This record gives sequence, C-alpha cells and structure tokens, in this order.
Amino acid sequence: MAKASHSLSETDSRIAAAMLASPRASWRTVGRVLGISERTVVRRAAPLFHDRTLRATAVRNPVWFPDLIPLALRIRCRPNQISAIAATLARRPDTVWVDILGGGDEICTILFLDGPEARNSLLLRDLPATPAVQSWTSHILLRVFPAAFDWSGGLLTEAELTSLRPELPAPAAHPSLQPLDHALITTLIEDGRASYTDLARRADTTALTARRRLEALVGDQVVRLATEVDLARLGIRTEALLWITVAPGGLEETGRRLSRHPQVRFASATTGSANLLVAVAAADLNALYHFLNDTIGALPHITTLEVTPILSGVKRTGLVRPGSP
Repeated sequence: MAKASHSLSETDSRIAAAMLASPRASWRTVGRVLGISERTVVRRAAPLFHDRTLRATAVRNPVWFPDLIPLALRIRCRPNQISAIAATLARRPDTVWVDILGGGDEICTILFLDGPEARNSLLLRDLPATPAVQSWTSHILLRVFPAAFDWSGGLLTEAELTSLRPELPAPAAHPSLQPLDHALITTLIEDGRASYTDLARRADTTALTARRRLEALVGDQVVRLATEVDLARLGIRTEALLWITVAPGGLEETGRRLSRHPQVRFASATTGSANLLVAVAAADLNALYHFLNDTIGALPHITTLEVTPILSGVKRTGLVRPGSP
C-alpha cells in the first residue's frame, strides 16, 4: 500500500488526472474539458511540475524495438537489505518499474533489457552474485494491453476522457523509424511535455517536423506518453499487483476487459505460471476487495489469482520517485 501523504485539492487532483490521461494536453484543452480557465490551469499545474509532484516522461514500446527484452522479475530478498536492493535496481537505466511488495521481502521490477546478453548478465551473473537476493522468478511481457494508458484514477468522466484524447493518425502497420525519431524519443523520456521548439532543437529539425513525427510516434504506439504522480496525493492509498492465471483461449478477452477498468493502471500478458499481470489502484482496502470480488470474480476464464500488495513504489515509468531510497 502506498504511504500516506498530503492530498491535493479537488481542482489540482482533476488537473493531475487530466495529465495522467493525456500527458501532452494543452493547458487550454485541460481548462476546456474541466470547465475552468486556462489561466487557472497554468497557475495550478506549473508548480506541480516544478516541484515534481507531476513528472512527465515517455516509454518505448518493445514491439517496435526488437532488441529490447521486456522482463518482469519477482525477487525475494533478505528483509534488512530490501531497500538497498530496490534503490540499486532503481538506479539502473533499464528498469522501468520497481516496487516493494507484500511482507517487505519481495521486489517486483520491470526491465527493458538491451538484448540476450544483457538479460543473461542480469540473470546469470548479477543476481546470483548478490548475497541478499534469495530467489527470483522471471516473466517476459508478451503483450501490454494499451486501454489502461489513459487512466485517470476514476477522477474524470468518460466524456471528459474522450475530449482529452488527441486525434492521431491511424497506426502504420510497420512504422519505419527515422534517425530524428530516436532523438525525439530520448528528449520525451527526459521530459514528456518538452515544447516542440525544444524537441526540434534536440533533433536538429523544425518544430513543424518535430510535431508531425511525435504525433506519428504516438499514433503508431512506438512510444507511450506518461505522467507520474504519488497516487496517495489523489486519495488512492491501496495498490496491488495481481498475478492471474487465465485459460489460454480467454487471455486476450480478459486482458482487454481488465485494462479498460478504471482501477487498472497496467495489464500485460506474461510468461510464467501466471499469464496475466495487472496493477490495480484503489481508494482503500474495501475498494480493492470489491474489485476482486465483483470484477475479477465475474470474469469466466480466470482459474487462479494471487494478490501482492504494493508497500512502496520506488520507480515508475522509468522515473525514480522523489524521496525514494
């Protein structure tokens, strides 16, 4: 479960939710959708980004980067060393997500490893050489279900979410990455709300070209734009990972249905004994219970379920959380 922190005001929470759902939405669009002035959005949102309450970034889609190996690891550690191990994992540039789970002796991390050599170095050398690591299991992410990407913490209506979704070009069957695309992606990872002028300068192109290529990268799902926030600031104090076993013929349907649920932040088909990994964010334990009973319980293809509460989120979407060890 996430640690408690001071909650944002209702207006700030709704602005943050809009940023979660549409990370590059203009201040004007956010104001129009939320029914407040553009000036109010700027006055309230700018400090949230300045003090890193809100953090904008981007994540590459491994489907279009064939050398990347997306791997989820569950690592059992000695409890007195778990914070140090989590911090070490968070400092790695190839970790996207690092959470401390359950009773304080397990870490879940998602890595985008740069090919088989990097994978083997981690699994065959680095982890075995770490005395505090007791055991681990690895799960390759086979398919990430994108419906959860415009998640807003349940703070926005479906109509508001629809109004925030940008009109993007139809996805290309096999997008061909141009040299300037890699420079744009690097800049977006550093700052998901970088201006088109800044993007153009970093990629040595024009602002118009930078905008056109960014829209193509997002529309083709080459990258996913993201905004991170401590969910407790939005009144969401219970997070958990669900390790779900689904009958093979129902995996696509189950993954898609869960990814559309307002309490689901992430859903991916995986290898391993559980074949579906789902990250859930709920207001409290009671809300998590009802999600498990009412939502998971109603799905026909699920055969087993393991629930692991998240005690502390150390790194999310490639960003180390402020105040993490």
